[in-house]
Amino acid sequence: MATTRVQLRLLAHARSGDKGDAANVGLIALEPEYYDLLCREVTAKRVARHFKGMVSGVDRYELPNLHALNFMLHGALDGGGTLSLKTDAQGKVYSTALLRMEIEVPRKVARRAKEAAA
Repeated sequence: MATTRVQLRLLAHARSGDKGDAANVGLIALEPEYYDLLCREVTAKRVARHFKGMVSGVDRYELPNLHALNFMLHGALDGGGTLSLKTDAQGKVYSTALLRMEIEVPRKVARRAKEAAA
């Protein structure tokens, strides 16, 4: 099967916020059929690599009934909202940053996702 790389923004939407010193990022499939692809390609290890130097660890939780994944990005907020001197002390931009991550998908899926986004 021929594949290509696409940004997650074509397959999912995301929300993020703060949980103490961790950022919480929910990644929700735009179509139910994208969920298995997200589960396979968006691993905790890959997310940690995507945020290398910005987080100390990543945990992933699956929410199949919502077609979603939830990621805890540990150490992402430099102490948390009231302690951090970071511009984004509540971790709101981590969702946008995750949506820029690229994953390998079948060309057919990429074509469909690009058409839906247009």
